[in-house]
Amino acid sequence: MNTVHETSRKALLRRGFALEYATLGWNVVGIAVLAAAAISARSVALAGFGLDSLIEIGASTVVIWELSGAGEDRRRRALRLIGVGFALLALYLLVQSTWALATGFHPHHSPLGIGWTTITAAVMFALAAGKARTGAALDNPVLKTEGRVTLIDGLLAAAVLLGLVLNTAFGWWWADPAAGYVLVYYATREVREIFSGDH
Repeated sequence: MNTVHETSRKALLRRGFALEYATLGWNVVGIAVLAAAAISARSVALAGFGLDSLIEIGASTVVIWELSGAGEDRRRRALRLIGVGFALLALYLLVQSTWALATGFHPHHSPLGIGWTTITAAVMFALAAGKARTGAALDNPVLKTEGRVTLIDGLLAAAVLLGLVLNTAFGWWWADPAAGYVLVYYATREVREIFSGDH
């Protein structure tokens, strides 16, 4: 019975590593694509989404480190590092959204940005679901928490996409920064839960 359990656990760990490496790879490519789209469209939202990809890369790296070892101290440190990533994301979104609204910044249209954020939203939602299931099966709070980072990445992609589409279709430049405030709330809530020990 222990052998079957150990075999199952190893398979789950391999799946966890695969999900994190897929997330890393996608976000590394994403930084280059988003940089090109942001420069072309002069879009603060797309540039900011590229910075969010850096946070996701950091969170995935933390989970790979945590899955490679064991111990409660290692797990607590990993959770705190992910909490810091959430805090940085919330701060960035708050500053970017407020700045964009206050200055009335109007980005250009970005077909590349629309295409990339559409695909990214779908990929991140799929990866987040996989991490949630695998983290629950492993009873690993670090993988489950990082799955929520990936979910926020998907939500942010959807918000940026909505802003880009509304700007292109109707000239509603303010839609994207307004959606950013919803994500600030979600990320702040995750920071509180991580540092209060609710995970």
